[in-house]
Amino acid sequence: MSAPVLTEFLAGPDDLSVWPASTARLPHGHLSVGGVSLADIADRFDTPAYVLDEEEVRARCRTYRAAFPDADVLYAAKAFLSRAMARWIEEEGLGLDVCSAGELELAVTAGFPPARMVLHGNAKSPRDIETALRLGVGRIVVDSPSEIARIAALVDPGERQKVMVRVVPGVSAGGHQKIRTGTDDQKFGLSPTDGSAQRAIAQVLGQSRLELTGLHCHIGSQITDVEPYLVATRRMVGLMARIKDTHDVTFTELDMGGGHGVAYRPGEPSLDLTTLARRMGGELSASCAAAGLPVPRLTVEPGRAVAAPAGVTLYRVLAVKHTGTTMFVAVDGGMSDNPRPALYGARYAPRLIGRPSTAEPVTATVVGRHCEAGDVLANDVLLPDDVHAGDLLAVPMAGAYQLSMASAYNLVGRPPVIAVHEGAARLLVRRETQDDFRRRDVGV
Repeated sequence: MSAPVLTEFLAGPDDLSVWPASTARLPHGHLSVGGVSLADIADRFDTPAYVLDEEEVRARCRTYRAAFPDADVLYAAKAFLSRAMARWIEEEGLGLDVCSAGELELAVTAGFPPARMVLHGNAKSPRDIETALRLGVGRIVVDSPSEIARIAALVDPGERQKVMVRVVPGVSAGGHQKIRTGTDDQKFGLSPTDGSAQRAIAQVLGQSRLELTGLHCHIGSQITDVEPYLVATRRMVGLMARIKDTHDVTFTELDMGGGHGVAYRPGEPSLDLTTLARRMGGELSASCAAAGLPVPRLTVEPGRAVAAPAGVTLYRVLAVKHTGTTMFVAVDGGMSDNPRPALYGARYAPRLIGRPSTAEPVTATVVGRHCEAGDVLANDVLLPDDVHAGDLLAVPMAGAYQLSMASAYNLVGRPPVIAVHEGAARLLVRRETQDDFRRRDVGV
């Protein structure tokens, strides 16, 4: 038996450590989240379906505000965004990190103040920049030299747009190579090593319509160790000190990004938020004191750590078959609603719900319905030996990077999002239908 399976087996089939805090066991093998039976949600809204616990989202926002009382906390909208999500984030006092005009405009329609938003992106389109300026976004993060003149040219005469420069601090961190963004060998940011960061900073300082408030970095995603953040903080302060010496400019802001890791399966590590806040704040103060700089206002950008633990995906089993020594459990969704396992080997812990089972647990591979050998949702997981077509599977830690990355592969409609809160369920995002596909296909 492999180590991941052994860890899950020892955790026990009833381990709910990676589920929303509101998850409760009901009779006859049922589970509820937010006071609502998951089986009832599947019956009412069909499957696949995303379930999002509103109170879990709000509680995690409050946890961040408590851990970083003197910092700005921006929710990374790319993890998951809807109008309801934007409203919850705004009501809990967080700002918003957006990566496109689409995310920005959706949040504005929900009443989110643009001044509390930051626009990111390594390749911003003209529409992205124009929309950000028109709506009055708080900050634009410059990711390449070519953006500087483009942004400045669109700022109205007499106005100044606040910007930051994204810096690559030379720190490798993250759960997979494809989500490590702190080194020179990827597409994001500007490097102090080759001088591109310093040149961009000088270029911004030469633009009268731009106000450079500080620096930004984001070293990766799904990081569970505090140390990389401390190294990045020291290096960012070092660059700030060099800019002070060269240009006599003192930055008032430092955005250290997000990437805070969470446990997707029982027994996996997660980032200790309290430790991160304490040690990163201490490192920032100490590094600034050593460099003779005032301490800038810190910004952090959690996305996954807010959204992922609040989500559960529901699937119906379509087929079970044995091929060699492997039991394949095929469900009515797959890589179209969760591409993360196919993209970078993400691991989940599906669970049978909706009926009791006394069958022995066996190792299974949960696969999707799509015409791809890589359409695997969960390798080497324990499910009852009597799992069969029609059963209901629930997958926790599903709130981040699933709907936001979902596709219409094989013209299988994207699932709905159902919010649960205080015993009630309501639809946030409806299911994509065949009518939607027909309306978009306008050719003959």
